[in-house]
Amino acid sequence: MLRNMARLAQPFFRAIDPERAHDLAIEALRLGLYPRAGAADDPRLAVDMWDLRLPNPLGMAAGFDKDGLVPDALLAMGLGFAEIGTVTPRPQPGNPKPRVFRLTADKGVINRLGFNNDGHRAMRERLIERRGRGGIIGINVGANKDSADFIADYVAGIEAFADLASYFTVNISSPNTPGLRDLQRGDALAELLAKVLAARDAHAEQNKRRVPVALKIAPDLTEHDLDDIAGVLDRHPTDALIVSNTTLSRDGLSDAAQAGEAGGLSGAPLFERSTIVLARMRQRVPETMPLIGVGGIHSGETAYEKVRAGATLVQLYTGLVFGGFEMIGDIKQGLLDAMLADGHARIADAVATGVSDWTDRPLP
Repeated sequence: MLRNMARLAQPFFRAIDPERAHDLAIEALRLGLYPRAGAADDPRLAVDMWDLRLPNPLGMAAGFDKDGLVPDALLAMGLGFAEIGTVTPRPQPGNPKPRVFRLTADKGVINRLGFNNDGHRAMRERLIERRGRGGIIGINVGANKDSADFIADYVAGIEAFADLASYFTVNISSPNTPGLRDLQRGDALAELLAKVLAARDAHAEQNKRRVPVALKIAPDLTEHDLDDIAGVLDRHPTDALIVSNTTLSRDGLSDAAQAGEAGGLSGAPLFERSTIVLARMRQRVPETMPLIGVGGIHSGETAYEKVRAGATLVQLYTGLVFGGFEMIGDIKQGLLDAMLADGHARIADAVATGVSDWTDRPLP
């Protein structure tokens, strides 16, 4: 019944302001109005990564549940993991509205939200309340827009949630906080990672666990930038790399009216660019470093291509804006079907089997 209700609600959500639609979706999840997953996941989709076992490789990307309001609902719908945030030390309202724009013809979204969130304290209280429920919850940490020290804000995020996070994501790739993407380069990235990893390690003994840390990068990077990031990761290795955040590119869009809006573009138009960058980073970092692929996933086929391009895990968000939560089961089935069609016994066997197919393509 809830699955049918979700399908019926889709035209309504697509007809109203996109940020209002998002807020209503969060409220529906808080009230329990969402389709639950049916049977347990096929064990061939399970992924062993870090010290965790994920029931399937499909997760929710950061940005949907910025304040940790509904992680259990996301897991109950059949996702293998959920990433909450981006959360900053202090609450901040984000940029002025309107700040989210739906490009229906392109199945994309432009946002300039600007890390709107309730801050560390509020999220910590919510996570303490759900403690003991299980499930894999990643925490995406960021910096306040008016911070005098961005790096200190990331360290504060590690310190605030080291006893609660399944893993961390260090988000330095949002285009909506001025100066943030500068942390992706050279000495700034090296200093950031050195301090973040040191903060993580300082809490490892107390919490009896060394929480994995992932770095999330932008798709709008040159070959030199990718080399530079790989070189820093060689000196300060994180536990994973997430490729990618939203893009500033507007190439090939049909919706000319909305394309002029400032902000990061996500959804189907991001798929090719983000997957090429994913594959190119797969070639640059050690095989032992897992990659998480995000950007433009809207079907089992697109999720599987991320896996072939080098992703151990994949994340979606914007695809759900156009396809609804029932897509989750469809994507997992599509992953399983594609994996079996290629002769793989488990999804892990398909990882990076098509890297050259993607590295040979020019960026759009």
